[in-house]
Amino acid sequence: MAPPAEVTVATVTEQDLEDLVPSMLSYARFYREDPSVDDLEAMARAFLAGGGGTQLIARDAQGHAAGHATVLWSWDTTLGLPLAVMEDLFVHAESRSHGAGRALLEACRGLAADRGCRWLQWQTAPDNARAQRLYDSLGGDRSEWFTYRLPTGVPSA
Repeated sequence: MAPPAEVTVATVTEQDLEDLVPSMLSYARFYREDPSVDDLEAMARAFLAGGGGTQLIARDAQGHAAGHATVLWSWDTTLGLPLAVMEDLFVHAESRSHGAGRALLEACRGLAADRGCRWLQWQTAPDNARAQRLYDSLGGDRSEWFTYRLPTGVPSA
């Protein structure tokens, strides 16, 4: 399904950083985190330099940033195939229900297919019902796997 005419999705370029970084910060704050703008910009620049992933930006008909997505590239040992992990999918509150989330997710799926990935996988918070409705509407399968995190001892910024 093509994105609605009022939403465009493109791979992030240097010119998009002034819109992308605030979107990344809004995403982090949605999950009650507060990274530094400098760290987020460094992350975005690492992706621009080929740092293991791709970032996409969605824009509305007026060219305003509507949201972003980040896809990380890895491998699935069980299949012996490349794997795409959607790390972020965020749509600004004022842009929700206008097709930006669907357009970003479809663009991520397209990137994954282009790289030979059998799956695009991601996580969402158990209480993010709105996002889950979108994922379900696109045929996303809920996994039975659990996510674990283990502290490394590196202090928070």
